[in-house]
Formats: sequence, C-alpha cells, structure tokens
Amino acid sequence: MKDFNHFPVMLNEAVNALNCDNSDKIFVDATLGGGGHSRLILKKISKNGRLISFDVDKDAIEASKERLGGYKNLTIVHDSYTNIKENLEKLGIEKITGGIIYDLGASYHQLTSDTRGFSFLKDSPLDMRFDKNSRISAWDVVNKYKEDELVEIFSKYGEEHYSKRIARAIVNSRPINTTLELVDIIKKSTPKINTKTHCATRVFQAIRIEVNGELLNFEKSLKEVVTLLDSGAIISVITFHSLEDRLAKTILKNFSLNCRCDKSIPVCRCEGKLVELVNKKPICASEDEIKLNPPSRSAKLRIARRV
Repeated sequence: MKDFNHFPVMLNEAVNALNCDNSDKIFVDATLGGGGHSRLILKKISKNGRLISFDVDKDAIEASKERLGGYKNLTIVHDSYTNIKENLEKLGIEKITGGIIYDLGASYHQLTSDTRGFSFLKDSPLDMRFDKNSRISAWDVVNKYKEDELVEIFSKYGEEHYSKRIARAIVNSRPINTTLELVDIIKKSTPKINTKTHCATRVFQAIRIEVNGELLNFEKSLKEVVTLLDSGAIISVITFHSLEDRLAKTILKNFSLNCRCDKSIPVCRCEGKLVELVNKKPICASEDEIKLNPPSRSAKLRIARRV
C-alpha cells in the first residue's frame, strides 16, 4: 500500500505533548491512519517503550505495516478505538502509562480515493466506510433513510442550513448510486452562495459521520480511556470540525471538575477530578503548516493530563 498517503496534522505538537522522549512507558495511537504520528512516537520512545496502534481500515494497516515494520515495540491492532480496553486486556496491559493520541476524521488517502466515496470531487460508488466490512454504507443512508431521518443527520452532523430541501430532493431522486449524482442533487436543491466551501461539504460530512458512528464512537472511547490512563499520562486529541472539538472540550472539561455528581446528591459519589487541562484553548496549526497542507486550517488540538 505504498500509495496510501496521509499528511499528519500538527505532528510535532500532538506527539511532543505526550512527553515520550526516551520513555519506556506504554502509548496508544487510537487512529493509526498513515502511521505519521505512530512513527514519530516510535522514534522518540526508548526500546523498552511500547506503542499500540489501532485502525479499522485495512488499507491503513497494510501501509503502516510496510512503513513501520522495523519497530519491534509496535503492536498494530485491526479494530476500532472503541475497543481499546478489551484489546489491551488481551495484551496483558492494565494501564496506559504514557499517553494516547487521537487524530480524528478521514485520512488524506480516504478523502482522495477514487473508490471509497468520501470525496465530492470524484465520481465513485457511495460508500464512505472506514471499515470496508461495516454493514451500513453511504448508499444505505442516501437510499434507505426516511426524509425526516436525513434532515436530522444533515442538521445535527453537518449543521446544514438547507437540510429539508436536500433531504426531499434525495428522496425524490432515488436510487442514487454515485457521489457525483448526489452532488448534482445537492447543487440543484440549494441556492448559489459566494463562498469557498463546496455546497456538498456539510452533507458529505454528515453522511460520513452517520455511516461510521464517529461522534458516538469517539465519545464512548474518550470517556473509557480516561479511566485507563495511569497518573501523569497524557491525552492528545486532534479534531477537524466543531462537533468533534465541542465533544472533546466538553468531556475533558467535565473530567477536570472536582465533582461530577448530580447537584441534588448531598454527598459526592464520583471519583472526583480525573484530568487537568494542559491547554484551556485549543492549539491550531501554524501558518506555515496551513500553506503546506490547507486542510490543517480546521484542525484543533486539545491536551489533558491524568491526575
């Protein structure tokens, strides 16, 4: 898979946050992708350190196995980051002693593939699955969901202003089999606006999130991972749109509170403060990085430390 290209965003900022130089601790890359963050972590940790990297995309795993094959302290797991706890238990690991990194969203390879269906600029079958074995594809969402269900996901996951128009047009145009067929329907059902954002951006984002359960999976994983971290271990999270960033911010802020119990309960029953926020405001990509990799302009990095 030498053609699997990916440009890791805020590579140094996200990995440096883990404080993994010459470390012999255990680290996790929740989203292996093209292996950029994993490779830098492996370069930094000691030979006694260990990295466990997860991905559901076989293409990503094949490419990373080629690129990172020389590292004996790397374990690649073909599974979702929602199952980190179970997989670590199988490996005999109770705690993530060093830290974990999340690089959310689709990879450059997925977004530019001629066959995966993520791009609204290329004609391909409606797919959008990170895991090619997943039961639901973009075709199922576009052709089987009821009109009100489409309105809900376009509004909730895409923050699309013309959700009702687009959903009605999709239902009236079925069957829809390719990405450019869908793009044409979106164009015809929305007014022309002078903006740099493509008219299909929000709808494609919404469908992709729905197909892969991205927000629900991330929420489940992050909440569980906090409890798996050893004291001092770092969480480094890169998000690419407001929904992801809002979720990361809310969850980490909640775990940073001294008490998370319902106010009606007279005595605190929670575990108390579990993390401290390393940066209260997100870190953004530098101007130089944005020039080299324009998609990085929307990325935000949040960092927290387990107490």
